[in-house]
Amino acid sequence: MGQRAVSGTVMSDTHKNEMAANEGEAAQRTAEQRETEQLTPGAKAARSGARYTTISAVFVGVLLISNVVAVKPIAFGAIAFGGFELPLVFDGGVFLFPLAYILGDVLAEVYGLKASRRAIFTAFGLAFVASLTIWLVQISPPADGWENQEAFAAVLGFVPRIVAASLIAFLAGQLINAWVLDRLRMRTSGRFLRMRLIGSTVVGQLIDTLLFCTIAFAGIITGIDFVMYVLLGYLVKVLAEVVLLPLTTRVISAVRQAEAAEPRQ
Repeated sequence: MGQRAVSGTVMSDTHKNEMAANEGEAAQRTAEQRETEQLTPGAKAARSGARYTTISAVFVGVLLISNVVAVKPIAFGAIAFGGFELPLVFDGGVFLFPLAYILGDVLAEVYGLKASRRAIFTAFGLAFVASLTIWLVQISPPADGWENQEAFAAVLGFVPRIVAASLIAFLAGQLINAWVLDRLRMRTSGRFLRMRLIGSTVVGQLIDTLLFCTIAFAGIITGIDFVMYVLLGYLVKVLAEVVLLPLTTRVISAVRQAEAAEPRQ
């Protein structure tokens, strides 16, 4: 009898704990439902697409920053190769621009080709607006006492070749990167993620690098310097994708899981 009483007490306590937990979960769900009901249609839409919006915003920001600093070629010395010296020449965008392709991969892999294109065209449009704004500021007369007009024009001034190179290369490279990743995903039924990410980057970065370097600096950087500029820029961007591949796959997995768990209204 004593053992049965103890057993009954334990079962009763367990049952009470389960009921309390269920009541707590129900109360939480009710509170969330009330909060959702109080949201405006616009707030609901923003809430449901918050992750896509955040990733797209960072994607656009990376492009704009890269375009500003890409006007400066950077030389990191040279590599001796036989009787030649191979100069290590890059543009300023080499530090940050690879991140644009990583974010592009996340957008295309998680949200699909259509949503990825929307972010790419948004970034393209804002990059054009940024270039136009810089040009308008450049040609506007400076205020009395401001003596930095020449410095402003030299650093941020509207350079048609650079602007055209940045916009055309970005648009072509990102659209091709997203398209290749989407096609590979369908061909492999969603398997071999790392192979697909590297494959799309190899193609997209090749188009991007060739277009940008040729339009922006062909004739300005010449001979072996130009060849090394194109080759090293391309290799560094692809290697950055490979090095950051574990991070890219983790981000994709985390965003997928978060989107799958998100309640849809």
